[in-house]
Amino acid sequence: MQTTVKSSIEFKGVGLHSGRPVRMVIRPASAEYGIWFRRTDLAGQGGMIPARWSSVEPSRLCTLLRNDSGASVSTVEHVMAALAGCGVNNALIDLDGPEVPIMDGSAAPFVRAVLTRGLQPLAAPVRVLRILEPVEVCEGAARARLVPAEGFEIDFQIDFEDAAIGRQHRFLNMANGAFVRELCDSRTFCRQRDVDMMRENGLALGGSLTNAVVVEGAAVLSPGGLRHADEPVRHKMLDALGDLALAGAPILGRYEGERAGHALTNKLLRTLFASPNAYRLETCSGALGARLPGAGVCPADFPAAA
Repeated sequence: MQTTVKSSIEFKGVGLHSGRPVRMVIRPASAEYGIWFRRTDLAGQGGMIPARWSSVEPSRLCTLLRNDSGASVSTVEHVMAALAGCGVNNALIDLDGPEVPIMDGSAAPFVRAVLTRGLQPLAAPVRVLRILEPVEVCEGAARARLVPAEGFEIDFQIDFEDAAIGRQHRFLNMANGAFVRELCDSRTFCRQRDVDMMRENGLALGGSLTNAVVVEGAAVLSPGGLRHADEPVRHKMLDALGDLALAGAPILGRYEGERAGHALTNKLLRTLFASPNAYRLETCSGALGARLPGAGVCPADFPAAA
């Protein structure tokens, strides 16, 4: 069955790029509503922005959505990952500005709040996108691919020159709360020199050592170090789940990413939906539903260290 949150959940933080205070509220929604963002600082229906792949606008540092009226919301990937990873199909997300709050740089604050508040079942079946044949996109050394699988899996590789990151690879079957246990607390990461460059260009003004893993060479500059030895690749998997959630339905298939980012994952979805023989929309049965990322998730799955 489809679900929504049991009641409204409020978050306060800062925008990663502007550094300005942001108030966000995740509100319950009816069956078949999907996920929408609403800019409460904008008048009328012009502030309604669908959380869909077709609304993504190219952005180097995050996932940005824009509607036909020109209203936008950025850095949606972490809250989208949290909703997908907890099995939330329908929600209205109010924001009083153009950015989702960065919180601690992971999806953990959103996941914790959703699991604590609980989910409300809705009288409608979940539909899934079953991958029928491989779809792939490449840009230079970066590659993203969807291939058939009986559940939802992520296989990701990264390779950075900084010794604190280096080459990392992780594969994860996303069933049975794996996202909540293994990925949700992994934070965004960057190099100190990239932070300096972004700030010189008026970007990442809300970034800090407390909401990102900042590295320089072999050193991890953020207090407390890494939450996981392979936290960077785990965070890339978190981002991939959030970006794939913009498909509008859970995916049955394996996502393979190699040095892939937000833009390439969106390009993959655009390629998928331009290939009608590559997927099929199915109504979810009980056995099939048990393979989805949010199936059976409970507060006990939340990582104790987050």
